[in-house]
Amino acid sequence: MVFKRRTPRNFRQSLVNFFIPGGGWGRSASYVMHRLRRLPDTPERIAKGVAAGVFVSCLPLFGLHFITAASVAWMLRGNILASLLATFFGNPFTFPIIAYSAMELGSLLLGRGHARKISEVMSAFGAIWGELWQNFLAIITFGPFHWDMLAKFGGDVFLPYMLGGLIIGVVCAVPAYFLSLPVIRAYRNRRLKKLQERFELVRKSDREK
Repeated sequence: MVFKRRTPRNFRQSLVNFFIPGGGWGRSASYVMHRLRRLPDTPERIAKGVAAGVFVSCLPLFGLHFITAASVAWMLRGNILASLLATFFGNPFTFPIIAYSAMELGSLLLGRGHARKISEVMSAFGAIWGELWQNFLAIITFGPFHWDMLAKFGGDVFLPYMLGGLIIGVVCAVPAYFLSLPVIRAYRNRRLKKLQERFELVRKSDREK
């Protein structure tokens, strides 16, 4: 491959790069905004895609955010690529805030008082993925299946997280739509104006010849 790294990253480098991208989070955010503004679609459809990506980022569907964001964007008739880019809203900096807020709100609505700590939530997600993997291996090895942790996880963690995440997702997605729409429109208008100015300069130059 032409763009393949000469020296592959080790696990530690990959982990560091996940939390701190090579060019920094500012550069990554700038790149996402640049790509969003230049997508070949209407500002309204792109803004709907952004809203879809932001909404899904607030849900406890780790590993399924891209698929879910694309599905929501399709249902809203938004830009699917914009929805994938907008899942950047859920990053290592915003995730603790989103997870804590969603768990607290969901637990409150379910009448359970205070939610679990974020560390406990992440441990629960790790444990459930481990159990699912073991059950997958059991299909191949004809071993026993275990669903005890999944049942406990669904009621203790997933349900309050999902309930709170749905509400917080809507609260975040609506402003994301109305904030991104004028930004994309302004960029398109500015770009169109520059193209018109270039066209006029070329026409003027041709006339002088």
